[in-house]
Amino acid sequence: MPLKSPVTPPPVKSPRQNAPASVPLLDLRRQYEGLREEALAAIARVCDSQSFILGPEVEALEREIATLTGAAHAVGCASGTEALWLALVAAGVKPGDSVITTAFSFFASASAIVRAGATPFFVDVDPGTLNLDATLVGRSLRAKRPENLRAILPVHLYGQCANMDKFDRIAQEFEVAIVEDAAQAIGAEWSGRAAGSLGVTAAFSFYPTKNLSAYGDAGIVTTTCPRMAEHMRQLRNHGSPRRYYHDEFGWNGRMDAIQAAVLRVKLPHIAEWNRSRQQHAATYDQRFAESGLTSKQVAPNNGKAPVRLLARSPQATHVFHQYVIRAQRRDELRKFLADRSIGSEVYYPLPLHLQPAFSYLGLKAGDLPVAEQAAQDVLALPMFPELTEAEIGWVVESIAEFYS
Repeated sequence: MPLKSPVTPPPVKSPRQNAPASVPLLDLRRQYEGLREEALAAIARVCDSQSFILGPEVEALEREIATLTGAAHAVGCASGTEALWLALVAAGVKPGDSVITTAFSFFASASAIVRAGATPFFVDVDPGTLNLDATLVGRSLRAKRPENLRAILPVHLYGQCANMDKFDRIAQEFEVAIVEDAAQAIGAEWSGRAAGSLGVTAAFSFYPTKNLSAYGDAGIVTTTCPRMAEHMRQLRNHGSPRRYYHDEFGWNGRMDAIQAAVLRVKLPHIAEWNRSRQQHAATYDQRFAESGLTSKQVAPNNGKAPVRLLARSPQATHVFHQYVIRAQRRDELRKFLADRSIGSEVYYPLPLHLQPAFSYLGLKAGDLPVAEQAAQDVLALPMFPELTEAEIGWVVESIAEFYS
C-alpha cells in the first residue's frame, strides 16, 4: 500500500522588517521614566516625615480625589477590595442581606458582598457593553425580589460606566442603594457626572495596573454622605473611633502614606493619560474598520466578521482601562499574538456564578448565557497611555494576518 504524501502546512509569514519587537499588554516602565524623580522625591518625603500609615499624605489624597470625582468625601484604604467592603457596609449592607451584581467581573466584586455577610444575586450582562444589564435587573426585581435586598452593585467594566440613568430609576422604585464598583473607572463619566458620585458610595482601586496606579495596593471610597465617610474611617481602623477604643468590628484597612504620596504625583496626569487611552481606542477602531475585520452587530454575527467591538454608550465618557474585543477562535488568536510577543489577556475566563466558591448559590452553566459567551470570546489588547500608533497598527495587522 503506497504511503500517503505528507501534508504540507501553510507557510508561516514572517513579521515585516519594521515591526515592533514586542508590544506588551501594559508597560509601566514607560510611565515611571517620566515620573521617576518626582515619585522618588515623594517617597523620600514620607520617609523623612516618618508618618507611614494614614496621616497628611493620605488626607491630602482624599481631598484631591473628592474634588476629582465631585463627591464630598473620600476615604483612603488598603486596596480596591477593601474599598468595596467599606462601600457596601457603609451603604447599610449587613449579614442576611442580598446584593444584586454582575456575574462578569473580577472576583472581588462579589467576594466583598460575602465578606459583608450578604448573598450576591447575579444578573446577566448587556450583550453590547458587558456591563450589568439594568433592564434585566428591573425585570428580575419585578418578577421576584431577592430576600432582604439592600443594594445593587454595578461594575463600570473596562472603564465605561454602567447605565446609571436606569439604575437610578430602579433604586428609587425599589428603595435600594446603588454602590458603584468603579475600580476600573477613575475619570469616567455618565452624562457629565463623574464615576464616584453616581451612587451612595463608590469603590476605586489603585492596583498597579489601573489607570491611576500605586506602587503597591491601595484603594479609596467616595461618598456624598458625611456620616458614611466617618463610619468608613472607623471601619478601616479596626472599628475604632479613637485609639484603643472599639465600637464595632472593623479591619486593618488603612492606606499607607507612601502609596498616597505616589498617587498624588500621578493624579495631575490622569486626565491627560485618559485622553491618550481614548485616542488609542479611536486608532484601534479605525484600524479594525480599515482591516474589514469588524462587524457592528452586537448579537453573534454568524461568522460574517471575526472580530466584534464592544458597544459604547453615548452618555458614557469611557476611559479605556482595557480595550477589549470579542474574537472568534479567541484562544488560538491569543497564542498567535503571544508568538509575536504581543500581549493580551482574558478578562474574565470564568463568570462568577460558575466559580467553585459560589457553587452554594446553585447556579449552573446556561443560567447567564451572555456572561458565559463573553468569557469564551473576550480579549484585551495592549492599552496604556504611552502606547504608540505603530504598535497599535502592528497589533491589528497581526490579527488581520491570523484571520486571513
